[in-house]
Amino acid sequence: MLKKFDKKDEESGGGSNPFQHLEKSAVLQEARVFNETPINPRKCAHILTRILYLINQGEHLGVMEATESFFAMTKLFQSNDPTLRRMCYLTIKEMSSISEDVIIVTSSLTKDMTGKDDNYRGPAVRALCRITDTTMLQSIERYMKQAIVDKVSSVSSSALVSSLHLLKTSFDIVKRWVNEAQEAASSDNIMVQYHALGLLYHIRKNDRLAVNKMLSKFMRHGLKSPFAYCMMIRVASKLLEEEAGGRDSPLFDFIENCLRNKHEMVVYEAASAIVNLPECTAKELAPAVSVLQLFCSSPKAALRYAAVRTLNKVAMKHPSAVTACNLDLENLVTDSNRSIATLAITTLLKTGSESSIDRLMKQISSFMSEISDEFKVVVVQAISALCQKYPRKHAVLMSFLFTMLREEGGFEYKRAIVECIISIIEENAESKETGLSHLCEFIEDCEFTVLATRILHLLGQEGPKTNNPSKYIRFIYNRVVLEHEEVRAGAVSALAKFGAQNEEMLPSILVLLKRCVMDDDNEVRDRATFYLSVLEQKQKALNAGYILNGLTVSIPGLERALHQYTLDPSEKPFDLKSVPLATTPIIEQRAENTPTSAVKQLEKIATTRQDIFQEQLAAIPEFQGLGPLFKSSSEPEALTELETEYVIYCTKHTFSNHMVFQFDCTNTLNDQILENVTVQMEPTEGYEVIAYIPAKSLLYNQPGTCYTLIALPEEDPTAVACTFSCMMKFTVKDCDPNTGDTEEEGYEDEYVLEDLEVTVADHIQRVLKPNFAAAWEEVGDEFEKEETFTLSTVKTLEEAVGNIVKFLGMQPCERSDKVPDNKNSHTLYLAGVFRGGHDLLVRSRLVLTEIVTMQVTARSKDELPVDIVMASVG
Repeated sequence: MLKKFDKKDEESGGGSNPFQHLEKSAVLQEARVFNETPINPRKCAHILTRILYLINQGEHLGVMEATESFFAMTKLFQSNDPTLRRMCYLTIKEMSSISEDVIIVTSSLTKDMTGKDDNYRGPAVRALCRITDTTMLQSIERYMKQAIVDKVSSVSSSALVSSLHLLKTSFDIVKRWVNEAQEAASSDNIMVQYHALGLLYHIRKNDRLAVNKMLSKFMRHGLKSPFAYCMMIRVASKLLEEEAGGRDSPLFDFIENCLRNKHEMVVYEAASAIVNLPECTAKELAPAVSVLQLFCSSPKAALRYAAVRTLNKVAMKHPSAVTACNLDLENLVTDSNRSIATLAITTLLKTGSESSIDRLMKQISSFMSEISDEFKVVVVQAISALCQKYPRKHAVLMSFLFTMLREEGGFEYKRAIVECIISIIEENAESKETGLSHLCEFIEDCEFTVLATRILHLLGQEGPKTNNPSKYIRFIYNRVVLEHEEVRAGAVSALAKFGAQNEEMLPSILVLLKRCVMDDDNEVRDRATFYLSVLEQKQKALNAGYILNGLTVSIPGLERALHQYTLDPSEKPFDLKSVPLATTPIIEQRAENTPTSAVKQLEKIATTRQDIFQEQLAAIPEFQGLGPLFKSSSEPEALTELETEYVIYCTKHTFSNHMVFQFDCTNTLNDQILENVTVQMEPTEGYEVIAYIPAKSLLYNQPGTCYTLIALPEEDPTAVACTFSCMMKFTVKDCDPNTGDTEEEGYEDEYVLEDLEVTVADHIQRVLKPNFAAAWEEVGDEFEKEETFTLSTVKTLEEAVGNIVKFLGMQPCERSDKVPDNKNSHTLYLAGVFRGGHDLLVRSRLVLTEIVTMQVTARSKDELPVDIVMASVG
């Protein structure tokens, strides 16, 4: 007997789990009871429950153990106890994947499935489908068809759901059951109708026309099941997204009509679908927003929560559309459910006016301590968006953020606040000193290493540029004294940046760094020694190159190059220009509200992509003498339309003196095989085609890759821009799409592709220089050139900045790609590396009168990159 527990015990968690200390061996030993006669149904049901519990807790059962228990359990079919029989069905489903010879119970399950007891039939269908493979499915196909149209709803639903699972392994057999599924779809039972619609959709989902016909049919005849309506809305919105912008279609009308359905779940699903449609206009949103507004005053907390959460999402893109709901949202601020209140306030923050900010902040303060960290992060993100919208309110918002920062909270919450404060500091020069002071106080008592090092990095970057930089030194040096090694190393780097930019403070910084040389940790000692030796030289170029801007190479690439250098000893010194550059830190380019975790993930992906290309190209013999890969284009360029018989994408790879064009080709014709596929290229300028590396064979829908190797111009090295006409040449062999038999004889054919452009941006890799002024001085003016241009077609400074950044393919520094409001002049700072490893800096001064006038100054340590930039811009 299981001990009874009262509700109090259950809530406290004290001993409420009777299976807590089960041992696998003891349970399997108990399973021998199954062989006893007569069968004890109650005892056997308890043992089966324990076996299921162990499996669901992740306990590993060996094949022999599982098979023994399974065979013993099959004897329990002799008992007619309903509870025990249903436990047997559950155990069969769970053990079907770990036991051998489970098909032994097929006849027992088939008997139950076709028997008279309705309580057994549904579960028997589910269990039978779990143990049946494709070869045996045909033997029970007749029973499955009968079960789908059974009058008992539980049996019909079981058969439909099981058919849905079988689709993954036996699609061709299950699709023959369409007529039965159609019949089930007209059932009066809401769950049967829902499951039937689900099966019909999944059978037809790869045939767009069939899905459209199915939707049209059900739109005309209507449905009884609200669940089925919800599914139809989801399918319709998916089709609308694929159509891209077809708002006049009957599908959109259907979703809009569902806003007037009698079931609340259907109404909400329709409103949510309209809100999530891409490029939805305010007019199309209006009916959905009206419905959500009504839900805001619903007595059901779930509906209020759903409505306010969806309105919150709308407010991100269309704040004006939600303004009409502000009164209802203000009523929800005092809602007893704190999740609803938080979402209401953050929505109001996005839609409210500047005058309402102070009042909303007071209301938030009253219950911030009562909500979870997850919702606190939502509030912080809303405040971040508000800072960009109303820069003049930064003082109020900053003080609120600092109050939050001092309170208890987890890592994600604190990180969101720190990132928000940093973005305010970067956007508002006036808030810099206040923000840095508060962050200094925070790191005095910060338990998170990542945040402490992030703030120290910011102090090193922004602190030396403030009016009184010396006040930050105490906070930074405290970290060297009090913290563990990672934070100490970050503090040493921050101190060095102060010394590199401020001559008055240099003697004091040198004293502090000398103390750090005696540190216990290797990394801290090495950094201190390195920075000391650089700072003692008192040379601005060294400070800029080794402290303020640092290395811009790929760390995995540097490791590989050094390893290669040690394997192949040479009298030549190691050349840093032979190392591939690091991809630009994506944190600089990210959208304002991108979560930091997503940013880190993106950065990781970008790095590995370049490394993958490096390895792929190095494996091809024709490319082995080209040297290190300098740059690969960020996104493949389409050279054909998506609907054509051949789909071709091109990725451009730039080396020091060559370019490799990688063509990813897909053959969409199932009655042809292409062989020896190459893309012939005809350049317009001094580029020369050296070699074509063909794709040996292109089977139907299987991508293949061919390459074209091009030498860069030598006679006129400034002529980097070029247009290539492209022609795909190949041998066609016809084949039978059903059998795959191919004809031996083929014939030559060709296919014209879109022209391919090579621009100056393909020869320059983006590189971030955190301190542009220091980098500008470091490069020097030996090869400086300056010219003035008129941009007659450009009407705004923002457009001019965007065009220049895109055209040159260089990295904007010190947030100079952001043009302040109401300004008619602006300076854009760009940094990059020209192929061959030459640093290249561009300063572009822009003045707006009736047109935009641009003065471009370019610097490099070599003349060629400067000439190329000037020739390209001109």
